[in-house]
Amino acid sequence: MSKENFEALKDKIERLSPSEVKIPNMPVDVFLQEAYNLYQWSKADQGKLIKIGIKDFQEFEARIGALSYVQSQWVNNRYQKGPYRQEWDEKSKKAEDLKNELENAFRFAFRKRADLLKNLQEIAKGSHNSDLIQDLSDLSALGKANLPLLEAINFEGSKLDQAENEASALSSLLAKVKKEKKREG
Repeated sequence: MSKENFEALKDKIERLSPSEVKIPNMPVDVFLQEAYNLYQWSKADQGKLIKIGIKDFQEFEARIGALSYVQSQWVNNRYQKGPYRQEWDEKSKKAEDLKNELENAFRFAFRKRADLLKNLQEIAKGSHNSDLIQDLSDLSALGKANLPLLEAINFEGSKLDQAENEASALSSLLAKVKKEKKREG
């Protein structure tokens, strides 16, 4: 019944101005129960309440149902991931694997070069999403600048291009994830 209440009131709800919207000062589930209790208790006095100016008494139960429906939808959907977030989760795991693979290969290839190991150590700092993207780009550049050391350990040079491409693709995808998250708000 709540969905029907929401559908019946949807146009009216969407026409509300921001100044007309009231934020409850208690959890919505408590608010709903208290509203329903008051509605039930006041049924006997409905005629008197209408006479003193309480409008839309007939809609009171429908409004409670509509709010209950919307709250249930929000609770059900608040932790669901949008399509870009799902794509990010899949691709970032693969990118993290590539990053780890590059770091391990570089540690071995650069084992006799303290300066390069120091660069690698700096790149490896950090753990947030944008850091992963920048790390892939940095690792690609570091690897390409020191390709002879990597070739000496039979490292696949194509992985450096892959890291560069992944960094670019992930950067675009992360922007979409952030936009999607803002929209869900």
